[in-house]
Amino acid sequence: ETVTRNGSSVFSSRRVSNSDRSKPKSSTNDGTPRRDEPAIDDVAIRAVISILGGYTGKYIKDESFRGMIKGKCSSCLTRRKTGSDDGVFENMKLGIESIDSLVQNPGNKKELRMKTLRNSIELLSIVASLNSKKTRNGSTCGVPNSHLSACAQLYLSIVYKLEKNHRISARHLLQVFCDSAFLARTHLLPDLWEHLFLPHLLHLKVWYHKELELLSKLDYGEKEKRMKVLCKLYNDQMDMGTAKFAMYYKEWLKIGAKAPAVPTVPLPSSPSFRSSRRRSSDSFASRSSINKNLASMDICHLQQAEENECTDEENYNGCNYVHNMTKTRRSSSSQIYRTPRTDLLPETRKSDHFRLFTCQSGPTECLVNGKNVVRHSSMRRKDNVHLPLSDLSRSIATICSSDNLTECEIAVRLLTKAWLESHGGPAIEAAIAKAPVIEGILEVLFASSDDEILELAISILAEFVARSEVNRQIILNSDPHLEIFLRLLRNSSLFLKAAVLLYLIKPKAKQMISTDWVPLVLRVLEFGEQLQTLFTVRCSPQVAAFYVLDQLLTGFNEDRNLENASQVVSLGGLNLLIRNVEMGGVLERNNAAMIISCCIRADGSCRNYVADKINKASLLELIVGNHKDSNGSVIALLTELLCLNRRTQITKFLNDLLNGWGGLNTMHILMVYLQKAQPEERPLVAAILLQLGLLGDPLRYSVYREEAVEAIVEALDCEKCNDRIQEQAARALMMLGGCFSYVGEATTENWLLEQAGFHETLGDSFHGKEIVDEILHEEKEAIKNWQRKAAISLLNSGNKKFLAALSNSMANGIPSLARASLLTVTWMSSFLHSVRDKDFQSMACSVLVPRLLESSNYSRAVEETVLASISLQQLINGSGIVNFQTFSKLTPR
Repeated sequence: ETVTRNGSSVFSSRRVSNSDRSKPKSSTNDGTPRRDEPAIDDVAIRAVISILGGYTGKYIKDESFRGMIKGKCSSCLTRRKTGSDDGVFENMKLGIESIDSLVQNPGNKKELRMKTLRNSIELLSIVASLNSKKTRNGSTCGVPNSHLSACAQLYLSIVYKLEKNHRISARHLLQVFCDSAFLARTHLLPDLWEHLFLPHLLHLKVWYHKELELLSKLDYGEKEKRMKVLCKLYNDQMDMGTAKFAMYYKEWLKIGAKAPAVPTVPLPSSPSFRSSRRRSSDSFASRSSINKNLASMDICHLQQAEENECTDEENYNGCNYVHNMTKTRRSSSSQIYRTPRTDLLPETRKSDHFRLFTCQSGPTECLVNGKNVVRHSSMRRKDNVHLPLSDLSRSIATICSSDNLTECEIAVRLLTKAWLESHGGPAIEAAIAKAPVIEGILEVLFASSDDEILELAISILAEFVARSEVNRQIILNSDPHLEIFLRLLRNSSLFLKAAVLLYLIKPKAKQMISTDWVPLVLRVLEFGEQLQTLFTVRCSPQVAAFYVLDQLLTGFNEDRNLENASQVVSLGGLNLLIRNVEMGGVLERNNAAMIISCCIRADGSCRNYVADKINKASLLELIVGNHKDSNGSVIALLTELLCLNRRTQITKFLNDLLNGWGGLNTMHILMVYLQKAQPEERPLVAAILLQLGLLGDPLRYSVYREEAVEAIVEALDCEKCNDRIQEQAARALMMLGGCFSYVGEATTENWLLEQAGFHETLGDSFHGKEIVDEILHEEKEAIKNWQRKAAISLLNSGNKKFLAALSNSMANGIPSLARASLLTVTWMSSFLHSVRDKDFQSMACSVLVPRLLESSNYSRAVEETVLASISLQQLINGSGIVNFQTFSKLTPR
């Protein structure tokens, strides 16, 4: 539940029912929780620990992230003068080195590991103690003690994470924000701050944006002075609020703690820059003039105070990062004072819910632009006034050549105003839709922190790209590694619009080399349900997300594709994809099915989870849809989901699938699709249809089973079928074998060798080492029962045609098909006696024995020889012939 107190937006730790809302709050007048107040919800506590633990865990797992954190701490701990306190830095250095040694060598002996952990904690605790009341405002060798303590607390959280003490680790990480809120939120852990703290402090950003807008009318010099004061007020209040909520969450994490009072973070006490308008009722009621108050503040004193905090700026990277976070040739004189990013525009601030804990499974929403804003309030003031030609020309010249960011931001505003007022007419398009202007706008996108300007720039570029392929290519050439788009996708209020522009320029995988793409695009997929409007361009961010995911999972080499797909799984993307299979447009739903298949191939262990969670009726609905180039993805996904490691689970999935969709029979849906499917799809569709048919009586005639067997026989014709069809035929046969490992690899061969007792004799000579020793008796019986029904069905429906096709593919098929055919003959031959027709048994021997004798030749692989020998023995037993020498005459010379 969202609670607002004096302008501070916060979340309670539990949901409140309607009856609860009418009850008085269980707290004293001073905000202290009463003794009878319940303990904090364990789910909420675990969520906080999970969020915080994700950052410390990333340090342990991700080498690049580890290097980034070390670099940031190093920049904060650069000594500006030597002194007797150098031991503090040595302790910090030794503590960090010990932690990195543990991370890089996790196999150390337990005793040594524990000793190293204890030593690291002792060293870092000494540094962290500098934040005591007496020393927190001081410095050591020119470095603020608060910075030293914050870095020490960060590494203490990592130590306790290594010790698997997750609650203590989380408390130390929160302490980083208590010790130095500004350093933590702007430099050390900005992503964590945006995720955990910013949602509580958005009212400050809204206030800042409104005040900043009022300054835009002032002269440049006056505006600069007042902006410095405004930034100081804003940052002080934001730091105070961050520290308050860090302490708030620390109270949460005390064992057995009662729910603490929610912090109150009011708006800054300075009156607005408005001179004649009263503040809204939820703000301060006082009226005053900006001239009276800001002019009365000692600007020189303010500058001196900041210099004391960041003396010797040129040599101290710990403060210099504030000014150099954006690597660009453009600069702004106002940029010395960190201008906060306005993640929520005034026009878009509604009662939207926003997501605080992304690891929660409950349905939540993100704070995103709730409505499509095409024109901002600053541009609506004079709707009927057209921009003079001289102003337009000056804006074009500025955006093309100026190095001043502020001037270029104003130029973007004027160019977009001209574009909108002329409705993007031919004259204005000819004037500004040119390479130098586009490149200038891109540089503003890379450097600006003003979300209003960024949105205008994104929107006008979308107009340019939608009208001309040349403009699309200009953007791609100007930003070949998509660094600008990575920056925009990290923006919590503009990432959906940025995704639309990214989709319009259609980049290829080779341009998406950063490891950050997968998490960023998953966020777009999660929150991109609503259409976004970029002036006259309307597009779904989810369409954009699927385009990028397709590039990331299929556009690289096989290893990189699988790596990206594994990242989708590890980041929890499967739930999003499963949801998108059930809702949305047909194209997006089919894309979701395709990407799920890629994820399963990359991480087979998720197969069972998907099979259990996915809506089977939705898959059938997509097959019935019969849209061009769309059904193949669903068949591919069904194929993956039928490769479960327990036969009982496969049977359950088939039964769920058999329930049908919209009153239509599942087997009829698949048979109709089989009849129109592409040749390379037919074997897999047939295998799925046949398995559904085997849920019933295998001896009873079924037109579905006959169609399926006929399709498989056709795919085994090596003279007519290309390699791709043969590959799919081999996979279909392995599916019918019914044995798979936990990661979905076919284990029929291992199963057969294990059943024959050859796995002990042959040792490691065959490639499949995952002998299914752990399979329970019930599972073994389920596999045997399945293979018996499948064999009877195939032999009765396929008769001699099927056996001849298997024999032919053993001799002439590609290696995978030849091996799959031999395996199929091996498990089927043990059930030959189930066919009561003696003539059939003799026919089977005459068709298969010559080929099996070839396979048992000493020149063949040992596994192949063993399988062929098993088949021959079972054929002898099934046919009633007791003398093996009867077949010796058929041995090839």
